[in-house]
Amino acid sequence: MDKNQSSLSNPQHPTLLFDGVCNLCNASVQWVLLHDPKGVFHFSALQSDTGQDLLKQHNLDTQNFNTVVLVEGKNLFLRSDVPLEIVRRLGGFWQLLYVFKIIPRALRDVVYNWIAKNRYRWWGRREECMLPRPEWKARFR
Repeated sequence: MDKNQSSLSNPQHPTLLFDGVCNLCNASVQWVLLHDPKGVFHFSALQSDTGQDLLKQHNLDTQNFNTVVLVEGKNLFLRSDVPLEIVRRLGGFWQLLYVFKIIPRALRDVVYNWIAKNRYRWWGRREECMLPRPEWKARFR
């Protein structure tokens, strides 16, 4: 593995891959940024070079962006596991939401997939990926 690849999946900073043109996804990223003052999470649009490289490294589809992906070292989380892993790592009150992990993944993913399928219709989409605030720029890859 070359230096660039190893830096892409830093376990100290899990990377959240998100659909950069999805308004719901962008709002979710903004929410995480506001609730992650320690800067635990880093971010990359699925459409970006970094996002595409990480998808390829994990043998995931590089064209159809129907899930967020959380990459933490060699660990990979998809669909409904992603928000649960995020709240667990945010700590404080938010980690109480991790209790929803007791719901079987298959059931959680049915709801997740339904929302993902309708996200553009309900929340819309952008023509371009969002640009982060200057103070958050270092957390985007």
